[in-house]
Amino acid sequence: MQHYYRKKLTAVFLSVVAWFGSLFGFPTLPRQSVDMDRFELVWSDEFDGDAIDASKWSGYVADGKTMLRKGGYWNSEMATVSDGNLTIRTEYLEQGPDGGPAGLYSYGMFTRGKYEQQYGYFEVRCILPKGFNLWSAFWLSSAGMNDETDGGVNGAEIDVFESMYYQSIKKNRVSSNVHVDGYGDALKSMGSRIFAVKGDPYSEFNTYGFEWNADSYTFYINGVKTFSATWGGVCAVPEYLLLSVEVRGKDGVPVTDSLRGIDTSAFVVDYVRAYQYKTQGEN
Repeated sequence: MQHYYRKKLTAVFLSVVAWFGSLFGFPTLPRQSVDMDRFELVWSDEFDGDAIDASKWSGYVADGKTMLRKGGYWNSEMATVSDGNLTIRTEYLEQGPDGGPAGLYSYGMFTRGKYEQQYGYFEVRCILPKGFNLWSAFWLSSAGMNDETDGGVNGAEIDVFESMYYQSIKKNRVSSNVHVDGYGDALKSMGSRIFAVKGDPYSEFNTYGFEWNADSYTFYINGVKTFSATWGGVCAVPEYLLLSVEVRGKDGVPVTDSLRGIDTSAFVVDYVRAYQYKTQGEN
């Protein structure tokens, strides 16, 4: 009987630890690492050239054109490749590169129509941008995200990481989330899971990874599991990859002075890689 109660108390203790870990942004037990021996690299961008590889990435607007995006604007001129890195800058411009209005300019890019994958492991190595109510992200999506009939099975927005806490007590943390059923009234979201990143992610490289198979989603920071989910029904269609930096706000007006003493904020990406399972049975 005593053994039974010890087991029950241990289970309760671990549940409380996991709850506090989730509350304050630390990975829950156990600390499981991604097993890369199960995967083979099938697509990557190491950003070794001197420009964005147009065979791999598209932007939300034509090159050089400006697009209104929440509290700022997107323009491809804000993204450059050099020294083995992609850099997406966020900067206040009195006039956009194409003569656009004054405001905060940044960029978003995706592999839609150029590379899409169903299942596997996906990873980015990057330095997060500094900024108040400024957030960067590595995420996946598909056209089926707009299908409101079957949860996430026909497509989902999967946020491997979003960085939006620079200005808060949650600084040095990132969140992960899953959204399904489009962006209208039917939109449903899992609710962000928030996790701490060791060191200073605004000046140091870290990796943010995501494993996806027919059974579940699993998220990782620096190769260590943060959590798993099946929320919304696991997506069963190929998805494309996205990198973006956005400013919180509306109609080009940020909710606050996002850079606040920072001349230029930089989202620096060392690589983006997509791996597939070596054994098809794991899909």
